[in-house]
Amino acid sequence: MISPLAYIDPEASIGANVEIGPFVFIDKNVVIGDNNLIMPGAKILYGSRIGNNNQIFPGAVIGAIPQDLKFKGEETTAEIGNDNIIRENVTINRGTAAKGRTIVGNYNLLMEAVHVAHDAMVGNHCIISNATKLAGEVIIDDYTIMSAAVLLHQFCRVGGYGMIQGGTRCTKDIPPYILVGREPACYVGLNLVGLRRRGFDNKTIDEIHQAYRYIYQSGLSVPSAIKQIEDNLPATPEITYILNFIKSSQRGIIPAGK
Repeated sequence: MISPLAYIDPEASIGANVEIGPFVFIDKNVVIGDNNLIMPGAKILYGSRIGNNNQIFPGAVIGAIPQDLKFKGEETTAEIGNDNIIRENVTINRGTAAKGRTIVGNYNLLMEAVHVAHDAMVGNHCIISNATKLAGEVIIDDYTIMSAAVLLHQFCRVGGYGMIQGGTRCTKDIPPYILVGREPACYVGLNLVGLRRRGFDNKTIDEIHQAYRYIYQSGLSVPSAIKQIEDNLPATPEITYILNFIKSSQRGIIPAGK
């Protein structure tokens, strides 16, 4: 299961039933769980923590030091959960003193040449398509779909169950459940297909849609739209998620389309 052409540092911890291809490099201070497939030429560097049942494709680099000049060699990690597919040439950097770790959760697909920068947090069941770049300290909530060549500014947050059009450049936070596209990036509607695929019923979808009518189509300011939502819509988990997301946004949310 381990190619004689792979290099594994004696201090690395490797779980059961791990297949390691030729020319793989596994550094010291690395922990790899069970049933992982690490394909030829992948690099698992210092500080990497990898769970179970992951597939790591050729050329992927996990745990490289941050591309941040403030990094001074502090002890940090790059943590990968379970059941992820990490395709060719994906790079996932370690954290910095800011948060101490970069996290990719469970059941994610990171396609070719995705970059996950220092201290970023990717949730669960996300699809991040080819050549998409996540800057430092971004947060991607569960069930997000990001199409190819998306550029996400540092410190941005993306809400769950939404979809971002390929080639979009995002510098603001993206609330949950919506479609985002155009230039500059803006709200273009609800992710109806994605919500139905995930089992949201019509009543819940209608309530989410009404919340975004207040936010993006009423002409109200964001604080006024929030008050209308609180006064007129039930405090379901979905509405509460939208409200808490917007209230906690540090960068502000993307605008409505013109």
